[in-house]
Amino acid sequence: MIGKVRTRVLPASQRRSLDELTEDLDLSSGDTTSKRSAFWTMLTLSSVIASGGVLTDSTATVIGAMIIAPLSTPIMGIALGSVKRRRTGSARVVLLACLLVTAVGMAASVALPGDYDLLSNSQISSRTSPGLMDLIAALATGFAGAVALARRDVAAVLPGVAIAISLVPPLVVAGVCLGQLSGWLALGALVLFVSNLFALVFGGMVVFASLGYGTEADKAAGRPACRTYAAMILLFTAVFVPLTANTVITLLLNTWTGRTKDAAQQWLADVPGASVTSVDATSRTMYVHVRSPGDLPPVESLLDRLEGRIPDGIPVVVDTSRGRRIDAGVVGG
Repeated sequence: MIGKVRTRVLPASQRRSLDELTEDLDLSSGDTTSKRSAFWTMLTLSSVIASGGVLTDSTATVIGAMIIAPLSTPIMGIALGSVKRRRTGSARVVLLACLLVTAVGMAASVALPGDYDLLSNSQISSRTSPGLMDLIAALATGFAGAVALARRDVAAVLPGVAIAISLVPPLVVAGVCLGQLSGWLALGALVLFVSNLFALVFGGMVVFASLGYGTEADKAAGRPACRTYAAMILLFTAVFVPLTANTVITLLLNTWTGRTKDAAQQWLADVPGASVTSVDATSRTMYVHVRSPGDLPPVESLLDRLEGRIPDGIPVVVDTSRGRRIDAGVVGG
């Protein structure tokens, strides 16, 4: 059964040899000087492009950086080296690459004003709060990338894989946030990168091993060492737990913002022409954005309506269309 599935996924006529995979993914084999020169040059340029895309909030520019970023090569090299049980130095390359990209992001952050709202930038906000679905998508991308590398006829999908997996942009965002002294946002971006990193390595290991490259590398072993898989599963779990927790928190915040909006609409029901434009949860504070041609009702009644609908202790701030900000107080306070 396993043999039939393997043949369907990787027909013998399209199978790339282990030597070909090693030549493509191992920067320490073959013409190492040319490989490393190309890698570091393209990585630096992709980092600069990604920084420009992040700072200008340009999705197209960030996608361009993803396409030319070569960081997935040593990452998949880690997966292949693990299957072969050979040290290739890919992990060291990835670590140095992370430091370089983060440094570029920090350098680019000097272009931002000191009072810049990082969360107003969609390229930053979308990469500082990763969830469980990000991990699932990254794992599927790792499977797709490994299969594309193993087959001769689907190499054309690799640019799509590069776009699907976010590697350089989260590191740039982490650098920008560190440059702006926003440690928690930087941590969120790093968690996204690390989850993508382990998903790629784990997916690559599973695919390369399942397709027989481990057996080909060492006939006596037959499959990768159990310790290697155990280590990856442990690290994968270490990423899975915080992403799951963040997903739960995000779902709760969405529920609470929805309840806050309903309560605010009831609060304004007796004011002609008044409406709630949006409700945001930022830094553990509920921001209620309203539009009103006249005076607002007492904010105490809004807090009373929110009591029991959202947890006590959450601060509420009302922003009006006239530019006035009202600190309503704390729910249940």
